Amino acid sequence: QVQLVESGGGLVQAGDSLKLSCAVSGGTFTTFVMGWYRQAPGKEREFVGAINWNGHATHYTDSVTDRFVISRDNDKSTVYLQMNNLQSEDTAVYYCAADVLVNPVLHGTPTHWGQGTQVTVSS
Repeated sequence: QVQLVESGGGLVQAGDSLKLSCAVSGGTFTTFVMGWYRQAPGKEREFVGAINWNGHATHYTDSVTDRFVISRDNDKSTVYLQMNNLQSEDTAVYYCAADVLVNPVLHGTPTHWGQGTQVTVSS
């Protein structure tokens, strides 16, 4: 029923910026806590950030704090991940996540996952 579709990934150079989008359909977007995860080659899926229903509360993993910004547009049922000063270590498939509860989003067990979008950062 609920579908999350990521877009905006690509190949960039270290120091560049990139903005990912996650469009949500089939549900009531404002009921969802939204999150972003990433999975780098050979590594487990890692929490990146999360945002509450109105965008007034966010949380990030330490490695991206001050570089990444998560936001949402409830009129467009879309969550974004603005990634600044990208580094090669940020290379990963980035996944969008949604749940009506905050803990599943923070802990990697959301009800809904997107298919992922590849971000590759060359150094």
